[in-house]
Amino acid sequence: MFKRVNKLLIELPEPEYGDANAAAAVQELLGGKFGEMSTLNNYMFQSFNFRGKRRLKPFYDLVASITAEEFGHVELVSNTINLIQKGTTFEADPDLTPMHNAKDKRNTHAFIANAQTAIPGDSMGHPWNGSYVFSSGNLLLDLLHNFFLECGARTHKMRVYEMTDHPTAREMIGYLLVRGGVHILAYAKAIEIITGVNITKMLPIPNLDNRKFDHARKFEDQGVGNVLFTWNDSGDYADIRKIWKGTNPETGERLIVKEGTPEGAPIPDLDELPEEFAPGIGPDEYKQIAKRLMENI
Repeated sequence: MFKRVNKLLIELPEPEYGDANAAAAVQELLGGKFGEMSTLNNYMFQSFNFRGKRRLKPFYDLVASITAEEFGHVELVSNTINLIQKGTTFEADPDLTPMHNAKDKRNTHAFIANAQTAIPGDSMGHPWNGSYVFSSGNLLLDLLHNFFLECGARTHKMRVYEMTDHPTAREMIGYLLVRGGVHILAYAKAIEIITGVNITKMLPIPNLDNRKFDHARKFEDQGVGNVLFTWNDSGDYADIRKIWKGTNPETGERLIVKEGTPEGAPIPDLDELPEEFAPGIGPDEYKQIAKRLMENI
């Protein structure tokens, strides 16, 4: 089972302006074939379906712990999409067409169906597809697939970074470039332990250092790219230390396993959007709801 923590992985800067088309591009990093919903569900089902958990525990621990982090990645990208929609419509009488700008945006569906929030789909509006999940039952094949999946995800993050200069989007992408690099390296090390083949010599894919990106450099400087979390406080997944060890082949810095989770940051509180009837609770209704909530306590 999973324990939920009411925090984001990092603090996202409050946007000074909105960019609905940037939000549409970022959707690819959420619900695309190489998006965070794919990494989450691939690793989650592989961890559920893992055979030989006791005998091959370090590898099970690796896939299971990264699964937990991917929940946080889905949450982080979703909140980024929500934030960068800010100010793309305005509050007014319905006859003044307060959402007239929406019809010219790349992802009109998000305005009509989701009140300017994230959808479980890609940048073209296609829904995320369960066929993206790969869980073959063969450990080496699954790890190779995960390595490829993370490299593809890294490529897409770089491309979306180049598509938008929105500070909130770039902050999120910079962080995930670093964390995605951790996962790529972790799967490469796992493959090396099984086969003896040094996959890390192929890195980075694409052949561009994270420090080339302003919003990734600071996370590299903080050592975020050298840490793998267990996402557990009772030592259940501590055997990832048998895989995540030695030094980072790109920096020479020591790799560290940390019990538990990152410190985290507050989750944004999204503004109400009366023009979207969201959340659709007026002042009088709120007073009645508050009164009922306090009854019989």
